[in-house]
Amino acid sequence: MALTTDRLGLATLRRLPQESRPLLRPGTVPAGIVHLGLGAFHRAHQAVHTEAAVGAAGGDWGIIGVAPRSTGVVDALAAQDCLFSVTTLAAEGASTRAIGALTGVRHAASDPDAVVGLLADPAIRVVTLTVTEKAYRLDPVTAALTVDADLTADLTTGRPPRTVPGLLVRGLLARAAADAGPLALVSCDNLPANGRRLRGLVEQCLALARVPDATAERVLTAVTCPGTMVDRIVPASTDETRDAARRALGVTDLAAVAAEPWSQWVIEDDFPGGRPAWERSGAVLTDDAGPWERLKLRALNGVHSATAYLGALAGAETVAEALTLPHLDAVLRRLVTEEIAPSFTPPPGVDVTDYGEQVLARFANPAIRYRTTQVAMDGSQKLPQRVLHTVADLRAAGRSARWSALVVAAWLRFLLGYADDGRPLPLDDPLADRLRAALAAGAHTPAGVVDAVFALREVFPADLAADDEVRADVTGWLTALERHGVRATLADAR
Repeated sequence: MALTTDRLGLATLRRLPQESRPLLRPGTVPAGIVHLGLGAFHRAHQAVHTEAAVGAAGGDWGIIGVAPRSTGVVDALAAQDCLFSVTTLAAEGASTRAIGALTGVRHAASDPDAVVGLLADPAIRVVTLTVTEKAYRLDPVTAALTVDADLTADLTTGRPPRTVPGLLVRGLLARAAADAGPLALVSCDNLPANGRRLRGLVEQCLALARVPDATAERVLTAVTCPGTMVDRIVPASTDETRDAARRALGVTDLAAVAAEPWSQWVIEDDFPGGRPAWERSGAVLTDDAGPWERLKLRALNGVHSATAYLGALAGAETVAEALTLPHLDAVLRRLVTEEIAPSFTPPPGVDVTDYGEQVLARFANPAIRYRTTQVAMDGSQKLPQRVLHTVADLRAAGRSARWSALVVAAWLRFLLGYADDGRPLPLDDPLADRLRAALAAGAHTPAGVVDAVFALREVFPADLAADDEVRADVTGWLTALERHGVRATLADAR
């Protein structure tokens, strides 16, 4: 097909190859879902599942996508009649299909009152979120709300809300005032017990806002927060992503995303206003997403972080490249088999070691160019649930957590800001200033680094920070990484 500079949109749908056309035509399915967070993951995951569900079973479940901050994706989607494409990247080749699940887009920062109005609309019965862990403003250890001037103003003044919790609570209060009916708030972010944490966020915000008890009870009675587990590797979109979409579609898609073939969504089935038939898209509906969440956080996300930190230190640009490092796959297998598998009870019928092998095969997909430094972002928010919960559960059972300690040591080594060959490494973390200050104030030795960062209660619970065996293991690994580098440390690992 000859390439054209025309944009993807309703006017160009007939020019797409038949296999690349969307299952739904934007504008034909009324909105029933508001989604907060229009990033690549939502577009490659929940939007794809929802389009498949509505295509198979019908229903008024179009999605209005809300970008909290960036205007780029909103502008791109608005110019394309809310259409975008997903390119599935397998080792044997790629396939591209346009997605028509979105019925509208909004930009929260420029018109927050419009978003509040959407949340209060009785036609909306489900709100999903992919806003990253830090947007919830919850302490990763205690789940207590982190209160600052912006959040306080959102909840105690009449100004337009600027934070995600402010938007949610303003919307819920407006919904209760309008008697707009029940609503499910569905976190699709990698938070431990994400449903319970989201409900706790709402409860804490209502208390901070000094909402009368009767009103707060009315809000909470009408709202459910089903827990979820989401899983699909979706690297950041690049010019290469957009070029691949253009070659496949014959038109330009500035909102194109790419993803691996695998996609999984586990959802607690608690939707008082109804939901799409997501089970028709392959989603797992369950009474308890907890075992699935722990499986993914520990055996996938934890291994992902381990690969990213060790790979970045060794100079690997991508996760797949990192897995070619000698001995890394063997170390990761020991991490899964000897520590992650014994640390929790998996879902019925799931073997954690087999799941780990599947994870490593997915990470090794050479078509997925997931940058190690991208996975390494926000370590202070990710490590507690991805790695430290494994450590805590192992130690409570009297077991060693030596391989998990290597992951922690790799993060600490990454915080020092340079790779084994001296190249600088970026620190993109909401606690970046605190981490830098702690490291600057401590002794410039492996033990000093451990002392400094273990003192941060936002990351390390007091009991874990005081565990002499854990501190000794992390210090030993950090010493080896500092003296010998990743390759030699992995070669000598026992």
